[in-house]
Amino acid sequence: MNNKILIIEDDKAIVRLMEIALKTNGYESVVANSGIEGISLFLNSSPNLVLLDMGLPDIDGSDVLEQIRAMSNTPVIIVSARDREQEKVNALDNGANDYITKPFNVGELLARIRVAFRLVKPVVKEDYFSLDYLNVDFIRRRVTIDGEEVHLTPIEYKLLKLLIDNKGKVLTHSFINKEIWGYDTEDDYQSLRVFMATLRRKIEKNTSNPRFILTEVGIGYRMNDE
Repeated sequence: MNNKILIIEDDKAIVRLMEIALKTNGYESVVANSGIEGISLFLNSSPNLVLLDMGLPDIDGSDVLEQIRAMSNTPVIIVSARDREQEKVNALDNGANDYITKPFNVGELLARIRVAFRLVKPVVKEDYFSLDYLNVDFIRRRVTIDGEEVHLTPIEYKLLKLLIDNKGKVLTHSFINKEIWGYDTEDDYQSLRVFMATLRRKIEKNTSNPRFILTEVGIGYRMNDE
């Protein structure tokens, strides 16, 4: 594995932790201790993924994210001490692929990196999706649970397909609303929550511990991909 990861972080202890974890797992890393240096290194080192802190000493991490997104679709995972839900939502809406709050578990960070790398592969629209007891035939628009067909409303089907097309990726409430209805909502996403609840009742065997549609509290939803 020769994937290069750019770390944009000013905390030396965290940088060292990340460097050791990445090297141990076969990744190459380059480090920037400020936002300006991070943008420069991004341009000059062509990393395959970026780990970005939001609280940098010179410019805000959101500005770095904006600059990166203006140039590239390279995966960006935010690793930040900022744990307010709105901060996470804003970062994801502005192009971050994922968001991890400090202090973080190294194993979780590595898992998120693996997911991000899987998602950068060329997107191939699937004709068929299968995971455990859920099967979806996109050609026939047929959804089955343990081989028994389940009737979904048009909205429920669109939600399921959107989640599957982006499996493993966190989709914000705002993103889902715009994709499904074409505009954002003013009802605090209550309609989306209602539709998601009915979809879960139809495809999940245990809605209190869902197998497929996972909730990212205060942010949105993610389709399990494993």
